[in-house]
Amino acid sequence: MIRYNVIGIMSGTSLDGLDIAYCEFVRKEKENKWKHKIIYAETIKYDKRWREKLSKAFKQKKNDPTAIGLKQLDKEYGKYIGNEILRFIRRKKISPHFIASHGHTVFHQPEKKFTLQIGDGETIASVCKLPVVCNFRSGDIALGGQGAPLVPMADKLLFSEYDFCLNLGGITNVSFTLPRPHTLTPLPKERGEGSRVAFDICPVNIVLNGLANKLGKEFDKGGKLASKGTINNTLLKKLNLLSFYKTKPPKSLGREWVEKKFMPVLNTFNISVQDKLRTTVEHIALQISTSINSKLQTPNPKLIITGGGAYNDFLIKRISFHAQCKTILPDDKTIQFKEAMAFAFLGVLKMRGEINILKSVTGAKRNSSGGKIYFANQNAGSSPKN
Repeated sequence: MIRYNVIGIMSGTSLDGLDIAYCEFVRKEKENKWKHKIIYAETIKYDKRWREKLSKAFKQKKNDPTAIGLKQLDKEYGKYIGNEILRFIRRKKISPHFIASHGHTVFHQPEKKFTLQIGDGETIASVCKLPVVCNFRSGDIALGGQGAPLVPMADKLLFSEYDFCLNLGGITNVSFTLPRPHTLTPLPKERGEGSRVAFDICPVNIVLNGLANKLGKEFDKGGKLASKGTINNTLLKKLNLLSFYKTKPPKSLGREWVEKKFMPVLNTFNISVQDKLRTTVEHIALQISTSINSKLQTPNPKLIITGGGAYNDFLIKRISFHAQCKTILPDDKTIQFKEAMAFAFLGVLKMRGEINILKSVTGAKRNSSGGKIYFANQNAGSSPKN
């Protein structure tokens, strides 16, 4: 039996805070199965300074002199992550084997062959004096993939009892195993029956939180504000007609798309914020159900929902209304920290030299073991282990 105790780090596009999860993964070699457990977890809320820094980082131009500032932010944020992990380790009196950090996404433009998650891994390793696995996405993009979603490998190995795994974060994504060929357009052999497929569906909290901010709220607790609004059918139709929704997987979304494509449509309508919230919730529920209902393959399909959006009762109600499957909300730790736990697991696979990114998900040329490894005693200027 092999056991790994790992700290997983995640910062989402909704800027709720830094998720830290101390996880245990156990594998019995003869059974070839993984067991997992989130032992301790917490979210370190970003203060005003960090929310502002991270929210503005993506506005930096690629060839602008201020890119130096972005590199400085990468180092500074890495130090911030490292110090928060140290405090977490001391509070919980734990001894992790290593750290797996997703970091915070600033740019994600796979069509232009680049992505950037800040939170310098070498700095984290230096501060914490522990190995760090990070930079999970760039290798897949170099192989022609989307670099996202990456969590589906964890879904496949840790949550196989569910037909669909849905994460409601800043952007929502779904993961599932392909149904029988006759229910889908024929696919290449490598993406045929039994392959894991996942893709981003639409923005969620990145838009809903922004609208709630306009009403002086950090977020729409329970979806109460949205529930009091009225659907604007013209806006709903325009949102549903956005070209991304017609694109076949593999596909992924970033903040850039939300700013350039989604928000301009929303902003052209001179209606109340509550009506925008109500219409956006319906749009989200419809896009999710459309993505799921066309892939049903078992008599009583189960959909597990995680991420901050799982606490939006009204959104869950609308998803349950439209989706033709049983929606399941797991325990609070899994809801809040499944993604941080998933990256901890991807780190385990990387450390073992095993595949953690699937070409059937990202569209890359091949499966890969994504991420770079930094060691605490690494000499300055030396190259990380790929």
